[in-house]
Amino acid sequence: MNSLMLNTDGVQIPQLGFGVWQIPNDEAEQAVATALETGYRHVDTASAYGNEEGVGRAVRSAKRPRQKLFVTTKLWNSDHSRAEQAFDESLARLGLDYVDLFLIHWPVPQQDKYVQAWRALEKIYRDGRAKAIGTSNFTVKTLTRLMDETDITPSINQIELHPYLQQREMRAFHEANGILTEAWSPLGRGQGLLDDPALSVLSGKYGKTPAQIVLRWHLQLGNVVIPKSANPSRIRENFNVFDFILDAEDMAAIGAMNRNKRIGPDPDTFNMT
Repeated sequence: MNSLMLNTDGVQIPQLGFGVWQIPNDEAEQAVATALETGYRHVDTASAYGNEEGVGRAVRSAKRPRQKLFVTTKLWNSDHSRAEQAFDESLARLGLDYVDLFLIHWPVPQQDKYVQAWRALEKIYRDGRAKAIGTSNFTVKTLTRLMDETDITPSINQIELHPYLQQREMRAFHEANGILTEAWSPLGRGQGLLDDPALSVLSGKYGKTPAQIVLRWHLQLGNVVIPKSANPSRIRENFNVFDFILDAEDMAAIGAMNRNKRIGPDPDTFNMT
C-alpha cells in the first residue's frame, strides 16, 4: 500500500481507499470491516451518504489502532454557512475525536458560500479536529478563488475521474499548486467503461480484471482512488492491484480512451442543497 504526502504538516494519505457512497448505514459497518480486514486503511464517507454511524462503528472496532487508519468525511451543500456545527455533528455520528480529512463536498457556485465554508474548515484544521482539509468537485475557477481569498491551500480535490473523463487540465492545475488529485467513480459507475474492448485486451495480457487494470492506471498516474463496493469478493478484488505494473504503452492506450464524458453532475452548474 503506497501513501502520498499531503501539503499539510507531513500528513500522508493511503493512495487506495474504500468508498461507501450508496452503501446503506446498516450495511456500511460490515462493508468497512471487510475492507479493513482486506488491507484498506483509508475510508471515504460523507454527511450526505447517511452512513457515518456505520462507518464509525467499523473504524472504532477495527484491530488496527485509530492512528493507523485514515477517515475522510464531507460537508454537505446546505451546511456551508454552519460548517463548524455540521462538522461536529459528523464527528458525533462517526464517534471519533477527529477525522484525517474534511472536504467541502461541492462548491455550489450559485449559493456562493464556499469561501465562507472554507474559512470555517481552516479553523477546524487549526483546532486539530481535522488533520487535513480539502475540497471535492471544485474546478480551476472555484479553486483559484478559494486560494486567492483564504489562507490555506486545499490539500486534495476529489473529482470525477476515470478513463472516459481523465481531467487532464484539473490534474495539471492540482500538480502546479501542490494539491493531490482524488478520483471518485474511478471505475465509471457501471456505465460501460469496464466492457471497453481496450480494457479487455489489457485484462488478457496481465491476467487481471478490467477493474483492476483501471485501478492500476489510477495509481500509476498518482491519483488517490476510492473504489466502492459492498460485495466482499469485489472489495478484495479491488485491493489486489499491487502485484503488477502497466507498461508505458498500455498506460498510453488507456490515456487514448478519454471522451471527456461525465457520469455525475457538472460542478459549475450543480446547485443542489
